Amino acid sequence: MPQSFACLHYHFVFGTKGRAAMLVAEWRPRLFEYFGGALRSEGGCLLAAGGTADHVHLLCRLTREASVADTMRVIKANSSKWIHETFPTAAMFAWQTGYGAFTVSFSQIGALSDYLAGQEEHHRKQTFEDEFRELLRLHEIEFDERYLWD
Repeated sequence: MPQSFACLHYHFVFGTKGRAAMLVAEWRPRLFEYFGGALRSEGGCLLAAGGTADHVHLLCRLTREASVADTMRVIKANSSKWIHETFPTAAMFAWQTGYGAFTVSFSQIGALSDYLAGQEEHHRKQTFEDEFRELLRLHEIEFDERYLWD
């Protein structure tokens, strides 16, 4: 085949360090816009975003050349710097060290987009910790509770 084709969608999930409630609702839309720009600069695209005061979910399309680890490093480092520069009251802000990255079937993009849009409502019933454990279980990812949180 003379050309290469890829349709690579990912659901990224990551929280604030210590799950501190630092992602203020009023500036979260600007943060999501920032994520979109950071992804575009890496050749990707933000399709949907959601979250609460202590974590975010991103539905992204990445190029076939992009690595998940490099993309997450760029997104988290650059957005942390942007938060510090844009919101001086967030001087103590930091992202947790790790993240979750889950592949998404093209047929599930709509359902996941709806799920991300409903994060505020969803988390009135379920904690971020329980949600993340459930995502790991659904994707059959083994984990040790001692190493999930920082």
